[in-house]
Amino acid sequence: MSASNIPTDLLELQAAEQRRRLHNSVAELRVQMREKLDLRRNARRYFWPASAVVGVCGLMLGYGFGGILTRD
Repeated sequence: MSASNIPTDLLELQAAEQRRRLHNSVAELRVQMREKLDLRRNARRYFWPASAVVGVCGLMLGYGFGGILTRD
């Protein structure tokens, strides 16, 4: 059955279904992206690991600057 033999009503129904699925997929993607990029939620979730990384970086920088300033 070629495309010219398919009834127009059936093609319109298929197109409407594809548009609906595409719309739902885009809406779901928006919700997922909003959740992934939520700053407050991510800050709560990764607070302790981020604090540890910042603390280690601060110690390394402090040790490095201290070493520069105390050299003879």
